Amino acid sequence: MRIQVKTDIGYRGVEMPSRFRLDGREVEVVENVDQWQGHDYRYFKVKGDDGNLYILRFNEGRADWELTMFQTPRAHTFSDARRLCEEPLCQRFGFDNMICHHGPPRHIRA
Repeated sequence: MRIQVKTDIGYRGVEMPSRFRLDGREVEVVENVDQWQGHDYRYFKVKGDDGNLYILRFNEGRADWELTMFQTPRAHTFSDARRLCEEPLCQRFGFDNMICHHGPPRHIRA
């Protein structure tokens, strides 16, 4: 899902997301949890002022941003199951209650 992101210059001159628009509302980034470089992308795992965790992907070739996934502490749909996407990136983080743009997750008993 493409999103609009406002950035600030962070450590070592790297542009870091400071806020973004999602579903008509603005989310302020309160913590940059992690970041890593992909093939043509830079990924940022951030915590929003709404308490959710987000993974944002910056396409360096096209200079645009996408929401890759987010996790909300309030989204406990299944009390005894974990939701995991088939995508390697999603499996890397193994969120227990994630919502992902890759399509419907498969369900695995915890």
